[in-house]
Amino acid sequence: MKQITGTIAREIAEVLERVDPAESEKLAEELQRANRIFIAGTGRSGLVGKVFGMRLMHSGYPVYVVGETVTPSIEPEDILLIISGSGSTENLKYYAKKAKEVGAQVALVTTNKESAIGQMSDCHLVIPAATKKRLPSEPDTIQPLGSQFDQSAHLLLDAVMVYLLQNYEQRDQASLNKKHANLE
Repeated sequence: MKQITGTIAREIAEVLERVDPAESEKLAEELQRANRIFIAGTGRSGLVGKVFGMRLMHSGYPVYVVGETVTPSIEPEDILLIISGSGSTENLKYYAKKAKEVGAQVALVTTNKESAIGQMSDCHLVIPAATKKRLPSEPDTIQPLGSQFDQSAHLLLDAVMVYLLQNYEQRDQASLNKKHANLE
């Protein structure tokens, strides 16, 4: 088990080393500038989006997860953050199209900025990880399906959160705790 854990950790570290820091900073700046943040993804990528959304909420950002019953309409000053390894998931393409129609910004966390969603996006954060498609251009991994992408996205979005806290919000642990759920 220790060997498997070590291999996974090395794989993720290698992927994160290849991410362009300027793209991460641009995403953080676009999120900071937005009136409200909407997050969409499917499957495990969607769960990573919810995790990131929770941290944004703890930090005082107005954030919604697409598809939840309390999510309002997106508007021109908002941003839609899509997490999609392929960048071509049909329902996520629809969300991007709708967001663009109303004048909202679209940001994409993906392995493929040339994808259909990538072409509609104003901001890209490319994670050079393996997806479930196992394309020849993707790195090798011992992990199943899109685990390497999802884990890398989780850690990278946590880094974006730290960047936001250090550069914009200046919130400490106590202020984050005040927003943490107390009905648990």
